Amino acid sequence: MLFRRRKKASRAERLREFLWPRKGLTRPARYLAKRIIRLSASPHAVAAGVAAGVFSAFTPLLGFHVILALVLSYLMAGNLLAAALATTVANPLTIPLIALATFRAGETLLGIQAAEAITTHDLLHRLEHLQFSELWQPVLKPMLAGAGVLGLLAAVIAYGVTRLAVQSFKARRRARLALRAGLAPTALSSGDLSS
Repeated sequence: MLFRRRKKASRAERLREFLWPRKGLTRPARYLAKRIIRLSASPHAVAAGVAAGVFSAFTPLLGFHVILALVLSYLMAGNLLAAALATTVANPLTIPLIALATFRAGETLLGIQAAEAITTHDLLHRLEHLQFSELWQPVLKPMLAGAGVLGLLAAVIAYGVTRLAVQSFKARRRARLALRAGLAPTALSSGDLSS
């Protein structure tokens, strides 16, 4: 093979690489953020796509996050690729946290008392038999209500942060290109930064 190691990794090294990669755990997130910021669309389109992806990641509709994000992004005139990439907010590390947060927020919003709350044993039994009618009231209804509020809040924050990041990236890029072309930086100030 072309990129094979000269010395084969031991089991301990492979286990360490699996648990803590050599390049770090944040590298994929940084790459994804740079990939989204560099999309060739308007700041609004990229930010709307990211907001749609983040909102869909908060819903309990596992397996349908990308479809929901694409539909929402299309309705908001957002970038479809940004929406699909932003759904990675829901990953195996964050899904349990998001699910618990949306469930607890939904219980609070719907006013479900502790006596009406479902126990872990009952939840596992219902999930084992996959009975939708029994899952709707105690689990899915609170999760959807909580996802509506927390997802909307996260989407608004993601929209603002992404729009500012894309605008500043494009402004810096235009300045670099103008400097390379030999134009004065003051000529850029008359340009539109929103594109």
